[in-house]
Amino acid sequence: MKIAIAGAGAMGSRFGKMLQDSGQTVTLIDNWAAHVSQIQKHGLLVHTDGQEQIVKFEAFQPSELNFQQFDLIILFTKAMQMEGMLQDIQKAIGHNTKILVLANGIGNIETIEHFIPRKQIIAGVTVWSSELDGPGEITLTGTGSVTLQAVQPDDNNALFLQQLVTLMNNAKLNVTVSNSVIEAIWKKAAFNCVLNTYTSLISCNVGEFGAFSNRDFLIDNVLNEITSVAKAMKVPFNKQETLDLILSQFKPGQNGSHYASMYQDLSQNRLTEIDYLNGYIAKKGAEFHIPTPVNSLLTALIHCREELNQMQK
Repeated sequence: MKIAIAGAGAMGSRFGKMLQDSGQTVTLIDNWAAHVSQIQKHGLLVHTDGQEQIVKFEAFQPSELNFQQFDLIILFTKAMQMEGMLQDIQKAIGHNTKILVLANGIGNIETIEHFIPRKQIIAGVTVWSSELDGPGEITLTGTGSVTLQAVQPDDNNALFLQQLVTLMNNAKLNVTVSNSVIEAIWKKAAFNCVLNTYTSLISCNVGEFGAFSNRDFLIDNVLNEITSVAKAMKVPFNKQETLDLILSQFKPGQNGSHYASMYQDLSQNRLTEIDYLNGYIAKKGAEFHIPTPVNSLLTALIHCREELNQMQK
């Protein structure tokens, strides 16, 4: 299968590395010129448990793709950059190209539908983690899993999905198919509304947050508001399952040493996905006249951090 990763940052590069280790040929696509150039010249430097490995990839900026097309494009582009990426890679998307979206946030499927039919979209969520150390360099942390569902199920999509699950599980990505991926997307978004946002504001890793004495109070306030908004939108959301997933990250051998992607973005003076996480909850809360003071405050605080970064440039 001819595979591309669009948005080859920390997570996209991790998936590319794991897929290529399993025998697939993967092309990395990213808008960060220095990152792409480093991979083109020297390969991707991967740190795992104190060991280093150089992984060679074909890597391009979107403008360099010309007319090559792919069977599968795994979309890891950040939510606020997704529309631009899809516009830039239109020539790489054929009539039979499937797009698997694993990017964080809520509302990504609606964005993709402006570019391709629903039958070509596979929605997914993942709790794998990775850190982008610099151009052409990542650190792999913890373990994870992936949940997938074809947005428009039919016989052809069922066959492709079966092939995709086999391919990705050969890469040890721990993939399962769900009949309710929207529920999984909200679960992951709520997970990020808690861990990404709090750890970014506090400037700590996942394990340090898990050790705080008022951890449960902080988590509960975010999840309670998400539960109310999800109910109003008639979206399936299970607070207890989400809480269990969050708490599992604090266990030994999981993702305690991980610094969230939002933390990494702020540390590199990049904009965050806050408007597609806590900000989305606050926006929908306002539409449905549901108070969301905690998610609204967290959104405002992250925007303050973004503005401060811009002032200090």
